[in-house]
Amino acid sequence: MNLELALRALCNERRLRILDWLRSPRRHFPPQVDGDLIKDGVCGLLIARKLKITQPTASEHLKILQQAGLIRGKRIKQWTFYKRDEAQIRTIKKQFLAKV
Repeated sequence: MNLELALRALCNERRLRILDWLRSPRRHFPPQVDGDLIKDGVCGLLIARKLKITQPTASEHLKILQQAGLIRGKRIKQWTFYKRDEAQIRTIKKQFLAKV
């Protein structure tokens, strides 16, 4: 895990909002046709709609979060569903606290 990559991903308000929403997906998103909000994650399209941005822009934010190890994507049919990677987030927190 690259702490610098994670910190860069976290210094964007939209990406911070996505992480916050994914912490409690049932509170922030409607039920989905495919994929369970908790087990499978939230469809990228729902995240784009909630942010009021285009799908490609949302995909870029989600890609950055995923590359930083903060979220994981799961393909179901033609959609990708995202959820937080709590184990990686704990590791990043420990690395950060060890440095400051």
